[in-house]
Amino acid sequence: MPAGTTGESPTLSYEEHIEVIRLSVQCARGRIRVLAGSGANSTSEAIFLTQAAEKAGADGSLQVAPYYNKPTPEGLFQHFRAIAQATSLPILLYSIPGRCGIEIPVDTIRRLADQCPNLVGIKEAGGNPDRISQLHAACGPRFALMSGDDSLTLPFMAVGAHGVISVASNIIPKEVSRMVGAFLQGDLRQALKIHGRFFPLFKALFVETNPGPVKAALSMMGLMNEDLRLPLVPLTPEHRAALKAALVQCGLLGRRLRKR
Repeated sequence: MPAGTTGESPTLSYEEHIEVIRLSVQCARGRIRVLAGSGANSTSEAIFLTQAAEKAGADGSLQVAPYYNKPTPEGLFQHFRAIAQATSLPILLYSIPGRCGIEIPVDTIRRLADQCPNLVGIKEAGGNPDRISQLHAACGPRFALMSGDDSLTLPFMAVGAHGVISVASNIIPKEVSRMVGAFLQGDLRQALKIHGRFFPLFKALFVETNPGPVKAALSMMGLMNEDLRLPLVPLTPEHRAALKAALVQCGLLGRRLRKR
């Protein structure tokens, strides 16, 4: 999932945005699908980025709700329909009202699913499990419902979601995959065990605005430099200490240190 929120897409130039997607496709080498973040609050910009992502070899596109300009439900419908008609890529919508100031209405999503065959699902990051039930009833079982919050993955899946587009999986990809897989296979006890172990991490990764905490965590683990572009800045000492404590509690920081 390159060029999303965690990838700081709002501060990437067009050239950088497309290059990140191209490199992700190159590194994946067909082993996993690449869902490219190519949404924008300008319809023409979203179409440009989505067509570029398709040309770069992406397998699908994640389309965030337009932010700041706050379109009406009809404006949202026209925006997403125009993008869907401009590409053959499968499209997932991305509803995150805390960042965008609007929530994509269920009726609008149903209209889009009915009229756009390549609109196949949504990343739901509004924190409300009722929305999952509403979307499942409106769009049917084939419409992919993905949690946008690691800590809510299991609650969302309990009412019909299919998985998660995850921040924590930048740190613990195998564990998040096992948690989702265990639930899908009916092993609720194992899914809850994994959720319980990593719940402190799920919460600590949002002590400040994402991706500040996840980049700080990966830096503490020796996996990347803690580089952020303004207006994002490094974590405060208080939040850094809380994040480090969560990593230690989950056995991640200590495990990395022992391997060195």
